[in-house]
Amino acid sequence: MTKHFSVLSGVTGVVVLMAAIPLLFVIYSSFQLSAERWAGLWNTRLPELLANTVWLGFVVAVGSLVLGLSSAWLIARRKFAGRILAIWLMVLPLAIPTYVFAYIYTSLLADDGWLGLIWAALFGDGVAIPDIYTGWGAAFILSLAGFSYVFLLARTALLESSPSMEEAARMQGATPFEVFWRVQLPLLRPALAAALAVVVLHVLSDFGAVSMLRFQTFTLSIYTQMEGRMDNQAAAALSLVLVMMSLTFLVLERFFRHRQRYFSSGRSRKFEAREATMRELVMIWGCIGTIALFAFILPLVWVVHWSWHSWHAGLIGAEFWGYTQNSLLLGFIAATVTVVVGLPVALYHTRIRSWLSVSFLHLSSIGFVLPGPVVALGVITFILTQLPLLYGGLAVLMMALVVRFLPLAVQSQEAALQQLTPSIEQAGRVLGAGPLENLWRVTLPMIRGGMVTAWVLVFIDVLKELPATLILRPIGYDTLPVRIWIEASEEMLELAAPAALMLILGTLPALWIMMRAERRR
Repeated sequence: MTKHFSVLSGVTGVVVLMAAIPLLFVIYSSFQLSAERWAGLWNTRLPELLANTVWLGFVVAVGSLVLGLSSAWLIARRKFAGRILAIWLMVLPLAIPTYVFAYIYTSLLADDGWLGLIWAALFGDGVAIPDIYTGWGAAFILSLAGFSYVFLLARTALLESSPSMEEAARMQGATPFEVFWRVQLPLLRPALAAALAVVVLHVLSDFGAVSMLRFQTFTLSIYTQMEGRMDNQAAAALSLVLVMMSLTFLVLERFFRHRQRYFSSGRSRKFEAREATMRELVMIWGCIGTIALFAFILPLVWVVHWSWHSWHAGLIGAEFWGYTQNSLLLGFIAATVTVVVGLPVALYHTRIRSWLSVSFLHLSSIGFVLPGPVVALGVITFILTQLPLLYGGLAVLMMALVVRFLPLAVQSQEAALQQLTPSIEQAGRVLGAGPLENLWRVTLPMIRGGMVTAWVLVFIDVLKELPATLILRPIGYDTLPVRIWIEASEEMLELAAPAALMLILGTLPALWIMMRAERRR
């Protein structure tokens, strides 16, 4: 048994070392930068990038909080016709990548776009159409793409809350607003903190939306340093600052969430939503309908419209299906490898509770705080210095994708392993099964659901990944996100829309699995 766990520890250590390679080489490369060049970056680039990135994260957090919390409260606290549809409309924006959002709204708000024409009809030529190529435009796009995380966690917290405190506050004469502000909102703080952490980390790592809207943040500047100026050391220095920002934010979020823990009795009754009045029903669908219109319905209609035009014009040919095949094949291989590689980490942390297993778990989660360009930079630096023969091949891209999305595979499989009763595995060993046989015939079949969920989540994220694929793909190897980025740069609506539609359709199965798991819970 000791030998078995020593082997598992060794395998886990190798996986964790692979996951840490990008960060280690980013740190190494940034330290090669001279003091003069660090001073030059601080005097020229860093203040603007810091200000833009922090401002964008704050504004998107506020926007996502307003949209997500308002829709979650209305759906959780009231029963009304179409409630299930409303839930789906608030979740479906997760199917649209940020760069697809940006591309669609740059087209919609053009002079001849749908929203541009409506704006001109309402306000005339005297009032200019809102400019999407600003920080506020980027914040609008990222808020539409991120509020669903707040909605999901806030709605769950509202459904599981006990009504006792709210009833006590009303008995003391508190108004509905005072009940919300002084009772409900404090109880929601842990869930909101976790959701906003996800939102802000997505903002810090976003590349597609800010690149299309030409808003200068760290990720766009890192990509420019690598691809435009071929300056990997400066890109590593910017990457290090971005990683430090992400880690600082995560530490602060964990600290404040730890101090805001709330407990309730397991036997306390859950909140029962009451039937909405006609006036409330109009307000609910007015709010949810407006959010859904801009966050999902309008983008979907636009993509379907232009995809239909492309189909009838004969623009969807063999090349398009080749890009689709590349994306699906890359997603399939990367998801399979990531799930297999993540299994030892999850198994070791579940079965051996020690400082080493906890350290391995945290190190394997580095992909959460490393944006795509940073992962690509670390992998390129490692390959050029240690394995130059692999440079330019698909294996380099595969390594970056595995590191980037390893945390998804580890967490999903760890959750499934924690629900597995140890006595089942012990029974297999008592009956004479060796470690590998016990793993294959007992453990894996029992956690199959968690492994499938991990595979689907990684597959969908690989399908949507843009910056790492854009930087590391072999010459001539294009995927759907890469084609969207290229066609958007050339303003080719008919060619980008079908690729965007395929990405949305490919993401829907993951959302269905997620919603099914929530309904079972």
